[in-house]
Amino acid sequence: MRPTTSYVVTTFLIILICCSSSCLAKKHSHHHKTKHTKKPAPPTARKQVLNVEVFGAKADGKSDNSQAFKKAWDKACNSLESIKILVPKGKVYYVKHVDFTGPCHSGISMEIQGTIKSFAKMYDTPKRLWIKFEDVRNMEVFGGGTIDGSGEVWWKNSCKIKKTKPCQSQSAPTALTFRNCSNLTLSNVRLLNAQQMHVIFQDCNDVEASKLVVEAPEHSPNTDGIHVTRTSNIKILDSQIRTGDDCVSIVNGSRNVDVRNIACGPGHGISIGSLGEDNTENYVSNVFVKGATFTGTTNGARIKTWQGGSGIARNIVFEDILMRNVHNPIIINQYYCDKNKKCEKEKSAVQVENVVFRNIRGTSASKVAINLNCSESVPCKNVVLQNVMLTAQQKGDKVEASCNHLALQTTKLNSLPSCSLNN
Repeated sequence: MRPTTSYVVTTFLIILICCSSSCLAKKHSHHHKTKHTKKPAPPTARKQVLNVEVFGAKADGKSDNSQAFKKAWDKACNSLESIKILVPKGKVYYVKHVDFTGPCHSGISMEIQGTIKSFAKMYDTPKRLWIKFEDVRNMEVFGGGTIDGSGEVWWKNSCKIKKTKPCQSQSAPTALTFRNCSNLTLSNVRLLNAQQMHVIFQDCNDVEASKLVVEAPEHSPNTDGIHVTRTSNIKILDSQIRTGDDCVSIVNGSRNVDVRNIACGPGHGISIGSLGEDNTENYVSNVFVKGATFTGTTNGARIKTWQGGSGIARNIVFEDILMRNVHNPIIINQYYCDKNKKCEKEKSAVQVENVVFRNIRGTSASKVAINLNCSESVPCKNVVLQNVMLTAQQKGDKVEASCNHLALQTTKLNSLPSCSLNN
């Protein structure tokens, strides 16, 4: 290693573990404050309220209310004044598919007090999106109500349930999608039984998602709780997520992602990735996960990449985490393969670097509590394990760590289990 490279690496490690965990925590706290100087919020002026029933919505258990919802949206979007759309409490409105599209002339809020529900049958939706908000600024969705995807019929027809069915046929829609939105708040909403993913933030900026309850059965396929792609400056806060897939998944093009106080389980954990599928070039940076609790999940803090990809996943921190009976509490898997056939060995890979696992404690349901399975051709760089204490869920059993292909300086401080870091 050249002197300059050694100096850079050493400097990085000093910064990461400087005095105590509080040093980096303060740094991240300052970082996120500067990235989120404008908190998403609706205008403070008194809003005109548009009740969807005025536009023809009927809570009769059979009517498709898509057009009524769209008419209410169009009126609000075209108004020069701040408008609130109301979905009344105690009623269920069936919707087949609806697009809420901007740009709009003023800020809009949607107060969902009742329930918006999908019909319990399979049908085509444009671009596999059930409810979509697109090209909207200064928007708030809230209200204590429910968005129910009625996903059971889709799950039982999934190729992950019916192994002989092609995975690209009859693909289930995402329940709630925000695309190209900014200064957005989603709060105090319950999301149930999505056909596939529950919420996607795509190409968005300045987002806060908080106080959400996301629920689907443990064995429901591909029902990620919150999925973040090509989105910057997003906070995911104070939420309960219980699904059949990742509680939170953060994929290509996402940066400055702050995830705090998430209760996850059942599910597949909080994941960076997957990245690099089909030889793609992917980038994720500046992800800070703090204060999560994982209960009975298949994974806890996870980074997953495919062989053959390229790009970088860097500056990722998992801190102050509690694991309860988690199968893979800490895992970096650069040989991820979610296909029915075996994935061939590839020479290229997404570079994983500058990763910290700090103040993580709890129990592992499997023998290997820490699994750092990095790429042989593109090893992980600068991985820090600090104050990690994991024991076996079953009393009397022991746990171990497995670490493969770690490059440059990788540090373990006061952590158990531990493994050799010289490979």
